[in-house]
Amino acid sequence: MDKQMIVRIDTDLKERLNRLARNEGKTTSQLVRELIRDYVKERDIGAYIDGLWGRIGAKLAARGVRPADIKKAIAASRKRRG
Repeated sequence: MDKQMIVRIDTDLKERLNRLARNEGKTTSQLVRELIRDYVKERDIGAYIDGLWGRIGAKLAARGVRPADIKKAIAASRKRRG
């Protein structure tokens, strides 16, 4: 862990969070880190798009498609719309 974050929450909410974390066999810090990680992951559209392009690229490469093939297909598509 590189950075520490201090968050103020209502006493009742903290007690409930502590209880839930214990029920899951986790510390409150572990649970909060997971919640924040999942929140960011669900909302970080840039990372999602990067991952999507990575998966598409891997599938195309596995099928033997080269960058030049993709450029040619894009040019042909633009020409048809032209």
